[in-house]
Order: sequence, then structure tokens, then C-alpha cells
Amino acid sequence: MKSINKDKCLWTAKVGEKGQIVIPKEARDMFNIHTGDSLILFGDINRGIAIAKYDDYADAVQQIFNVSDGQK
Repeated sequence: MKSINKDKCLWTAKVGEKGQIVIPKEARDMFNIHTGDSLILFGDINRGIAIAKYDDYADAVQQIFNVSDGQK
């Protein structure tokens, strides 16, 4: 892990043969990620991929899908 400043860090991970990555232990500890947790991946073709715990965004995701289905 490399600290950018007190609030930002940088880790690396390799993609395995099955397309899986391992989140480094330091990152899992910092963000309270445990075995069995669901994660959400946000993708932007120009900016890349961001990963977050699904539970932190579940309400927002549900609202997005409700709006896209024409429901409110």
C-alpha cells in the first residue's frame, strides 16, 4: 500500500485466470469488507472502475432502477 495522504491510499491487485481480483487486506480492513459482503462496481469508460460496499449504495441503486423502469 502506498499512502497518498491521510485520506487516500493506493493498492495494486492482479487479475487471475478466472477474472477475479483479491482486495488487499489493508484495504479490506480500512473499508470494513468481510467475506460474503457484496460489492458494487461503478464503471466509466474514461475514468475507470470504482468499487464500494453494496450496502452503502443499496438505496441509491434501488432509486436508479425505479426511475429507469418509469416507477417512482
